[in-house]
Amino acid sequence: MFLDTFVSFIKIALELTILFIVISFVIGLLQGIFPFEKIEKMLSGKNKIIGILFALIFAFVTPFCSCSTIPIVVNMLHKKIPFGIVIIFLFSSPVLDPTILTIMGVLLGWKVVIIYTLSTVLLSVLIGLSLEALGLNRAVKDVVMTGYQDKTKKFSFKFAWNETFKLMKTVYPYLIVGAAIGAILHGIVPTEWISNTFSGDHWWLVPLAAVSGIPLYIRLSSMIPISHVLIMKGMALGPVMAMMISSAGASLPEIMLLKSIFKTELVVLFVLSVITMSTFAGFIFYII
Repeated sequence: MFLDTFVSFIKIALELTILFIVISFVIGLLQGIFPFEKIEKMLSGKNKIIGILFALIFAFVTPFCSCSTIPIVVNMLHKKIPFGIVIIFLFSSPVLDPTILTIMGVLLGWKVVIIYTLSTVLLSVLIGLSLEALGLNRAVKDVVMTGYQDKTKKFSFKFAWNETFKLMKTVYPYLIVGAAIGAILHGIVPTEWISNTFSGDHWWLVPLAAVSGIPLYIRLSSMIPISHVLIMKGMALGPVMAMMISSAGASLPEIMLLKSIFKTELVVLFVLSVITMSTFAGFIFYII
């Protein structure tokens, strides 16, 4: 059993390593084509549709976890970028990591990636615009966040390699942890137990998974290989995706950070919105 678990871990880790390096390098090159400064100018423009589009592009080209988005959110608010646009970025940035989406496509299938991306994008936009329409910008505290700098990034292979190694230091360890957990699940947890408990027509597993994903604080990069193994063992796709989105979209450390820049009512609405977002997305996969 130990040998099978170790072999499974090596296979998953090697596959993730190759994908991670290649895709991270490509994204590094794309960041030179789409510098953040130009995107931020489009975010603060008068055209709301263009602002939303560039908020999603900004979220896509910034591979941050839920906690890492907070300094950028503070600076966006100080630059008077519309509140709804900022919230759209806050929701979409942790769940639209291009490297992780590519790995998701390889492990779970591209149909899953398309549905996942469309559902998270649409729900992020709806939540952002709804919170803005409710006037929740009044619940933003006056906070200055230091340690974040805007730097012009030119198109270069050197920059792309530097960004790749930087990501290797921050995100890649979580991929390896996820691979290890996935390998252990593959070798130890009985397939019959997972398939009997978490598969079938148990609709209540979707909201349960959405709620449980937040305190787990499993980063999206770790959740992908874990999800791959759980699905192979028979766990239904709906609960898996609900847990994946909620664990990536919010975490206890992020909630504590948000409490420093948002008033309590907005923090509560943020958590409820993440649960709603992940539940709806989970039900989409559940129905399909």
